Amino acid sequence: MNAVDAYDRLPHATSVIVNRPPIHWPNGARVAIAFVVSAEYYEMQPAPDAFIPPNVPGGFGRAPYPDFRAFSQREYGNRVGIFRVIQAFDQRNMVATVAIDESVATRYPHIVTQLAARKWEIAGHGFSVTRVISNQMPAEKERAYIASALDALERVSGQRPKGWHGSEYGQSERTTRLLAELGVDYVLDWPNDEQPFLMHADVKPLVSIAMALELDDVVSGWHRRLSMDRWRNAVRDAVDQLLADGTAGGRHLVLNLHPWLIGHPHRIGYLEEVLDDIRARQRVWIATAGEIAAHYRQHAGAR
Repeated sequence: MNAVDAYDRLPHATSVIVNRPPIHWPNGARVAIAFVVSAEYYEMQPAPDAFIPPNVPGGFGRAPYPDFRAFSQREYGNRVGIFRVIQAFDQRNMVATVAIDESVATRYPHIVTQLAARKWEIAGHGFSVTRVISNQMPAEKERAYIASALDALERVSGQRPKGWHGSEYGQSERTTRLLAELGVDYVLDWPNDEQPFLMHADVKPLVSIAMALELDDVVSGWHRRLSMDRWRNAVRDAVDQLLADGTAGGRHLVLNLHPWLIGHPHRIGYLEEVLDDIRARQRVWIATAGEIAAHYRQHAGAR
């Protein structure tokens, strides 16, 4: 089965938002908003068979080994940036979902334990940002890759992740089925909607929680070169529009943040402004991605 056929078999393929029954968020909220912080490890020398998208990490592209510039640029997020992001959420008594790859979990377990102690939700995120799932990865290797990532996070955090965000949004035609078989409840890799939807995967349906790809800080700030004030304003504009659209049925906005980028001192203030703006809004439910998925299953007949 090719990728188009696999997509067309999913129940959302012909589901347009204006024809769906309304979704009702807690306390009459019109918009559910979640933040996903991606904690990633960039390998200096990936495995020979690893698939690496050509735009990782951006800028100059990959240099010959040893590429200290690219490695150090990413490593900043795990050494400095993530703690600045955590502080921004701490100061506002907010929590987020953190997508942590296996390499960060094993190299920096203190990051995982600090976030678990703060009740942040932990989601699987593959092995590293330099090993991305695609159809080039054999089926059994993909199953082992996913299982190993989930196992590593469970060992360090004490909780089995129920969510999954593939490195660089990577998926194969098998991924949703394998995630369901391995006990994952929701996936964040399909940025094609503003409401949760079910993805049938033989064992059980997964809930897809679409992240706003154009507002992903790397997509907007690194690849598209939007200034941070334009990013902040774009998030505000998105919330304004979603609140208006949410009168006909709840919407969601899920923002993906990368500590190696937004954790820099000249950028963190813009994230703080976004957090303050969202906290001041009416008819907004600030949640984790898992809370959105669980609410959808419970209240939308999505079991």
